Amino acid sequence: MFQKIGVLIFLILLGIFRAALANDLKEIGSYFNEARSATGENKKFWGVDLYGPILLVEPESRNIFANVEASSGVLEKKEQVFIGKLPDNIGIANTCVNWEGKSWAMVMLPISDNRSERLNLLTHELFHCSQVKLGFPANNPSNSHLNEKEGRILFRLELQALKKAIAAETISERKKHIISALTFRTYRQESFNEAKVEENLLELNEGLAEYTGLMMSGRGSNQIKAHLINNLSSFVSNPSFVRSFAYVTTPAYGYLLFTNNKNWHKEISSDDNLIDYLQKVFQIQLTIRKNDLPNELSDDYNGIAIYEEESLRDEEIKRIKQEYINKFVKNSNLAIKLEKMNITFDPRNLVPLDGYGTVYPNLKITDTWGVLTVENGALLATTWDKVSVSKPTKISKNRAVGDGWVLELADGYSIRLDKKGNNYYLLAQ
Repeated sequence: MFQKIGVLIFLILLGIFRAALANDLKEIGSYFNEARSATGENKKFWGVDLYGPILLVEPESRNIFANVEASSGVLEKKEQVFIGKLPDNIGIANTCVNWEGKSWAMVMLPISDNRSERLNLLTHELFHCSQVKLGFPANNPSNSHLNEKEGRILFRLELQALKKAIAAETISERKKHIISALTFRTYRQESFNEAKVEENLLELNEGLAEYTGLMMSGRGSNQIKAHLINNLSSFVSNPSFVRSFAYVTTPAYGYLLFTNNKNWHKEISSDDNLIDYLQKVFQIQLTIRKNDLPNELSDDYNGIAIYEEESLRDEEIKRIKQEYINKFVKNSNLAIKLEKMNITFDPRNLVPLDGYGTVYPNLKITDTWGVLTVENGALLATTWDKVSVSKPTKISKNRAVGDGWVLELADGYSIRLDKKGNNYYLLAQ
C-alpha cells in the first residue's frame, strides 16, 4: 500500500518536474526569438544581422541552453532548445566565448524579467561576437587614472553634465551641458598620460557594445533618456570605474550623437576618437590648459559634494592599495605564468596598482595548467602574462589552496618554491 503511494508521489513529482522544464524551455526559446526579431529588425543598424549562437548558462549547475547545436553534437534538443553541460574549463560570464567551433554570446541566468533589459544584454553580447568583422577589435586598457582622486572627480563631473545634457529640453541647453561634459573630459585626459587613448579604446569596445544593446532594446525615446539618466546616476556607486565606465559614457554620448545623426556609429572606425568626432559634429572647439579648470563650472555640477566624497575615498583606497602591495608583491606569493588564458571577472571592482598591474577581487582563469578560482584578490600583470596570488596554505598533487583562492592543477604541472625560499611558481614537468 505504502509502496504504491510512494510510486504515485514519485510519478506526480516527475510530471511536475517535466512540466516545469517544458515551461522553462518554452520561456528560454522565447528569449532566443526576441533576440532574433530584434537583430533582424535592426539589420540596417550595422549593415549586418548580429544574430548568432547564444548560450544561456546557470552558473551553479553549469547547465546550458543554446539556440543552435554545437559542432560536435554534444547538446540535446528539447522543445526547440539545445541543452547540455558547460565544460569546467570554460569560464562563465556575460561575454563572447569560443567553444565547439563557434563564437557564442554567453549570458548568465537568471536573466531579467524586463524585455528591454533582456534585449539590451543579449544584443550587447551578440555585438561582441561580431565586432572584429565590423572593424572594432577587442581592447582592455587599464585606465588606472580613473581610480585616482582627480581622475574620479573629473569623471563624476562629466557624468553630471551628461545627465543634464540628456534631460535638456532645448538644443541650446543641451549643447551647453555637452560643452561642460567635454571640458571635464578634456581637462582629465590632458592631466593623465595615455588617458585619451585608453578611454577611447574601451569606449570602442564595451561602449559600442552597450550602445548597440541600448538601440536594439526596443525602448522608445523617453524610455532611453530615463534609462540613461538612471544609469549615469547609479553608476557612481560602483567600487571602481576603470573597467566599467564605458558602459555609461558611450551610450550617453551615442544617444546625443543619435539626435543629430542616426548613423554616426557607421561613420567611425577603430582609428577614430569618439570625443573628437563628437566635437566635430556639434561644432565645439575647446582650448584647455592644465590647472585652468574654472571652479564655477564644477559648482554647477555638484562639484563640492563630489570633491568631499572623493577625498574620503582617496584615503581609504591608499590603505587598500598598500595592503594589496604587501600581499602580492612584498610578501610571499605564488606567481603563475599565463599561456592560453581564458578569464572571467567582475569589471566593477578592479584596483590598479601603478607599476605592478591590477588587482581583480574576483576572477576565474582557465589555462593549460588548470583552473584558478579567486574570491579574495589576485594581481594580474599589466602585460597580462602573469597572475599572482597569496602564498599557498595547502598543496596536494593536483590542488592548491590559499587565502580566498583555489587552484586545480592539470596533469604535468606542480608547485615549487624558488631557490631563495620566498615565492612559489608553477613548473611544467
